[in-house]
Amino acid sequence: MAAEQPPHQMPRPMLSALRFDLLAKCSTTKARAAILHLPHGPVPLPIFMPVATQASLKGITPEQLADQNCKLCLNNTYHLGLKPGQAVLDKIGGAHKLQGWEGNILTDSGGFQMVSLLKLAKVTEEGVRFLSPHDGTPMLLTPEHSISLQNSIGSDIIMQLDDVIATTSPDDERMTEAMRRSVRWLDRCIEAHKKPESQNLFCIIQGGLNLKLRRECCGEMVKRDTPGIAIGGLSGGEEKDAYCKVVNECTGLLPERKPRYVMGVGYPEDLVVSIALGADMFDCVWPTRTARFGNAIVPSGTLNLRNAVYANDFTSIDKDCKCTTCRSQSEGGLGITRAYLHHIVAKETVGAHLLTMHNVFYQLDLMRRAREAILEDRYPDFVKEFFERLYPGGAPEWAKEALGSVGVVVP
Repeated sequence: MAAEQPPHQMPRPMLSALRFDLLAKCSTTKARAAILHLPHGPVPLPIFMPVATQASLKGITPEQLADQNCKLCLNNTYHLGLKPGQAVLDKIGGAHKLQGWEGNILTDSGGFQMVSLLKLAKVTEEGVRFLSPHDGTPMLLTPEHSISLQNSIGSDIIMQLDDVIATTSPDDERMTEAMRRSVRWLDRCIEAHKKPESQNLFCIIQGGLNLKLRRECCGEMVKRDTPGIAIGGLSGGEEKDAYCKVVNECTGLLPERKPRYVMGVGYPEDLVVSIALGADMFDCVWPTRTARFGNAIVPSGTLNLRNAVYANDFTSIDKDCKCTTCRSQSEGGLGITRAYLHHIVAKETVGAHLLTMHNVFYQLDLMRRAREAILEDRYPDFVKEFFERLYPGGAPEWAKEALGSVGVVVP
């Protein structure tokens, strides 16, 4: 392993292109309600961000995404850097114009895809070396190039390039190296950032499941005073109780007046618990991916609409849902029934399209309802009702333990 590198001199102070208005805090848990003011409009927090990897949610138009009340979605720097490429992004004026999206965009740094998708990737102090998935040519992603790509994309929130390894790795020395390298790479990202007046650079806290490393990283990242802070390196196969301990530890060390983003988290129960632990922002491909497999998210879990039991079910996915897919029937129209979705979901792309709209809306509406509960200081009751519907036989132990740590007892 390469010798430990000394930390860079502290970079220049960061400008901020956001305003974070903290509106309410739960009197029991660490849950917060806020408004995040970004260049393309205000975003209510807590928020779930749908993932539009290649500047598009699969099977859903920008207008339909907006119709589900989405204010902030995620694009993928790595994929957009490959295609359409930086020259096209510069020519058209960024991803908002490319995809016809008037809302806000967050871009990841591209590093995670290098490590997770490409077997022949090597991380050095310079950056991530890998082979192009298109023609096998050697390529290099540095902190500077990642920021340059994101400047061309024009996203409202951009992420530092970090050194990511699986939380389940037993190599403590490599985990320490990755965490400290992520701090050094943040300094390089800050120096390379050309548009701090219009794009907000978020740092990413690393350290695996080692709480001592997480504390060290939090201290270093907070010193850099970036507009927002992400907790990264999770959702990599670790146990849920370990995940919750990391989130709880980190949020307790972060500034109150900055948004907190837990990366890669998307199951409804994870969102509800993570909000109680003090997190504000989340993203995941699961709601859209599971829609393509015929699954609809409902308060009791998921419905696999390919199952024959739905062939004669003429109700909507969820009678209380106001998404585009469900609401026409709830408002007295013919509507989209479970039977219809069962009929088409394995045969026609429109089936996945309709389920995607529903699932995205469900996640966004879950955040809306959580936010209302925080504003009304009844979030513990909201959490209890949520888990009673999802787990009528009793919540899983990891959830009980995590919620108990912030004063909520669930059956």
